Order: sequence, then C-alpha cells, then structure tokens
Amino acid sequence: MKLPPGVYLGESLAVATNSKGHIFVYHRSATTRLFEFDQAGNFLKEIGSGYYGFEFAHSVRVDKDDNIWTVDEGTNMVTKFSPDGKVLMVLGRRPPAVVGVQLAPPGANPPAQKYIFCRPTDVGWDPQGNIFISDGYCNNRVVKYDKDGRFLAQSGSEKAGTALGEFNLPHGLQVDDKGHVWVADRSNFRYQELDNNLKPLREFTNLGVGWTLCISPGPHQYAFLSNSNPNGNMPGTWATTGEIYKMELDGTVLGKFGHAGKLPPGFQVAHMLDCRNPNQIIVGEIESWRVQKLILQPSPGESGAR
Repeated sequence: MKLPPGVYLGESLAVATNSKGHIFVYHRSATTRLFEFDQAGNFLKEIGSGYYGFEFAHSVRVDKDDNIWTVDEGTNMVTKFSPDGKVLMVLGRRPPAVVGVQLAPPGANPPAQKYIFCRPTDVGWDPQGNIFISDGYCNNRVVKYDKDGRFLAQSGSEKAGTALGEFNLPHGLQVDDKGHVWVADRSNFRYQELDNNLKPLREFTNLGVGWTLCISPGPHQYAFLSNSNPNGNMPGTWATTGEIYKMELDGTVLGKFGHAGKLPPGFQVAHMLDCRNPNQIIVGEIESWRVQKLILQPSPGESGAR
C-alpha cells in the first residue's frame, strides 16, 4: 500500500474491496482509521476521520451497493457509510464518555439486549438486505436485523456455549446466496452454518481454529476460512496454524495454502479475508501489521484455485 508521507498503517486487521477493485483497510494505530486505496494500492482518501464510532477496529465489509460497513469493538457500533463516506446508518451505541471504553466488562456479562452490542466482530447481509452481526467477545451471539435495522432474531446469548446454535466468541460471519449464515466460532475451534432464521444446520470441526471467513460471490460460491493462532499459544508454537482453507459450500475441502510465519506466503493471524475474486485473496494481518494480496492458480478441472 502506497501511503502519503508521514502516514502509516497500524494493525491492518480488516480489509475489503468494492466493485471497482478499490481496497479498504480498517486499522488500529494511534487511532483507529479507515483508508481507501485504488486497485494498485495508491492512497485515495480517509473515511470517517475523527468519527465517534471509531475506537478499536475489528471488521470492514462492502455490500452489493458499494456501501462500506465498519464494525468497531471499542465503541460497540456498526456503521454503514455511503461510497463517498457519508454515514447512512448506525447500529449499537458507544458507552458514555464518563464510563469509557471497557474491552472486558467486569463481572458476569449482563443479559444481551436487542440494540446494544458488547464487542461485536463482523457483519453480513442476505440477498433480501437483512443484516447479520456477530456479537462477539462478551455477547456470544449472532443477531439478525431487517434492512432498516429493526431486530428480528438472535442465536446464542451472553453466555458461551458449545451446543449447535451456541457460540464461544463468534469472531467472523458471512452470508451465502441461499441466506445461510456462516459463523467462525473461534474459541470452540469450529465453524457453524445457520439457516436464515438463525437455526443451526451443521458444524465444521476440521478447519482449524475458526478465526474468520469469506464467501465469494457469483453462481459458484466458495468459502475461504482462516486457521490462525489459537488463543494463548505463544510465538514458536504456531507450526500447525496459518493456513487458509478453500471449501465448497457443501463442506468439501478443496485444499489449503499458507503456513505460520512472518514472511510471505506465511501468515501470523490472518484476521480478515476478502475474496470478491476467488482467485485473488486479500488478507489483513494483525501480528505482521500488513496486507497481503495472493493470486491463486486454478487447479486442473477446477474453476477456482487451490
């Protein structure tokens, strides 16, 4: 990424692209900031400079209309920006300034509320425009809203659980063209697939930690899933992490690429993936403070890469 003089990227943990191929990087530095780059990595503009909803970045996604959505676990806010950076919708609310940012609320988690989040992590949409949010570090749930932000349903609760439809840190979320909701259930070391009403369908326990995921658009959708450093594993113990899996939506694993490491094509906590083009994956990393773009070569007889 080519930045203006004196401007630097911090933890580049969230990446997304729009229909033009522009790249959005939502990162944590001295402050949380959202940058837009062109296809070649040239800096175009900053979005939301000084915005009240930015404190501790976690996720950025771009919808079918090129609106930009940010998920901030510090302010507990999910914000929808227009393509030119105007705030269009806000879900959640920042704690009052007198309370301050609390990344780990004291005591037991209070009951989850319809419109208040507790360290949310990701956002997605179904073909009808309904909004799905994974909420997150202290509310172990997935929430469904209509396109105007009205609460419809939730799966999970403020209490962590291991049964299907329960979560222990839902860390990433995406929705396929059938309206099924895919959740990276990180501390349960699995991915879950839910139907459009958030009823559990199945789990996948053969894909590593369950850090984050991306589902490619188009008539043949693929899932890309990140197996990154498990909580508590210290550097030097990451030999079996760092892969990104490619999977059919029926659960068939097509292959994997990457490995634990600081040098490309290694990954240290592949925190977020963009797969608008399933043969060109963009990875946001936090431990290595960088964005990687990977061009994947199709395998014989397969339209996408392994």
